[in-house]
Parts: sequence; C-alpha cells; structure tokens
Amino acid sequence: MIQDKQILIDLAKMKMPFGKYKGTFLIDLPEHYIVWYKTKGFPKGKLGQQMGLVYELQLNGLEDIVRKIRSQF
Repeated sequence: MIQDKQILIDLAKMKMPFGKYKGTFLIDLPEHYIVWYKTKGFPKGKLGQQMGLVYELQLNGLEDIVRKIRSQF
C-alpha cells in the first residue's frame, strides 16, 4: 500500500523530459498524446510505466487524484 502511494506521488511530480510537451506534468499531457504513445509503444523504463499509468487514469477519468496529490507539494 505504501508503495502504491509512492507511485502516485512520483507520478504527480514527474514532467515530460523531452519532445513537444517537455516540462509538462505527465498527468497534464493531452489525452491524444498519451493514446498516440499507447499505440506506438511507451518508452522503456519508469517513464513508460508512468505514461501507461497516466493512460489508465485518463481512460477512467481519475487524473484529478494525481492533481490533488501534486497540489500538496
């Protein structure tokens, strides 16, 4: 459970490190961009895992959970 919380905290703080949306919080990336990556393939490693989580959160309308966490920092 603590690990799950840390995953969400890390996601809340993570910004896109490259590309058109460099510097944008992952949770704030446009849905079309995340869906494009879903079809293309997410990057390897932690960034890809986080983007996959953003995809799932956006798909289920739960991205505000991460935004609330971010507002606490």
